[in-house]
Amino acid sequence: MSNKLMALASAMFRGFAAILLLSGGGAWAEVGLTHIHGLAWSADGERLYIPSHHGLAVYEQGKWSKAPGPEHDYMGFSATRERFYSSGHPAAGSGLVNPFGLIRSDDGGKTWKKLGLEGESDFHLLATGFASNAVYVFNHGANSRMKSPGLHYTLNDGLVWKQAAARGLAGEPTSLAVHPEDANVVAVGTRDGLFLSVDSGENFRRAAAGQTLAVSFDLDGTHLWYAGHDGAPTLRRTVWSGAQASSVTPPLLADDAVAYIAQNPARRNEYAIATFKRSAFVSRDGGKNWEPIARQGLGMDTSKP
Repeated sequence: MSNKLMALASAMFRGFAAILLLSGGGAWAEVGLTHIHGLAWSADGERLYIPSHHGLAVYEQGKWSKAPGPEHDYMGFSATRERFYSSGHPAAGSGLVNPFGLIRSDDGGKTWKKLGLEGESDFHLLATGFASNAVYVFNHGANSRMKSPGLHYTLNDGLVWKQAAARGLAGEPTSLAVHPEDANVVAVGTRDGLFLSVDSGENFRRAAAGQTLAVSFDLDGTHLWYAGHDGAPTLRRTVWSGAQASSVTPPLLADDAVAYIAQNPARRNEYAIATFKRSAFVSRDGGKNWEPIARQGLGMDTSKP
């Protein structure tokens, strides 16, 4: 992995990632992606969301726009079947406490509810269970509900947090995913590999060697995608319970890598990926072919023939 890409990855995980949305009047004609904070489909599969320093960018019917709602700096953005969860920082002039801690939206990002730890924590690594609404985070420092740094989870929207022992986990965490239905199953990507736990993060086993920059469970609960860089970008899909992984060819240049992976809930053969160099792609055939929807920071209008 090049020094340039390593720098991009490190910046993202330190929380310096941003998306700059360029307004073109009432409807946004261009979307400039400076960095990317997450990737998620709406439950009906019609809209792809990318969170940013300035609200949510939306890709729908081949066009980019700005989602309704406050232009907050969303970090750790993750979606379930019913709602969005996030952390991050309030928009300038909003008067809200910084950072957010944990927040939740039940209306597609139009409004957000505080779930605690505001003014205390900004979770850059946050993941949710699509059907369980379990929320896992890596906390980098103690707060009023977490006595020490590390992997924590809540099953009741932050009313109670539990710390996971994370025995067997090695390397700096770079990515996090939760099984869509089983809240006990969590995957962590680190600089040293891909790790899996079936007991809520108490114990991990190494599922794959090598740097893992992105990880995501399929919504069928059986398969797991993970991505890295070993001289060239890698993207793999495996049955997480132990089968050998199969490689998928990512549509990337050698010095880029996949940062986020998302599956469309309504059309399960449709996937989206976003990269460290601010490109985004959609596949409608399970990863065999990829259509660019953003290239090196510029959103593309693919609605035109």
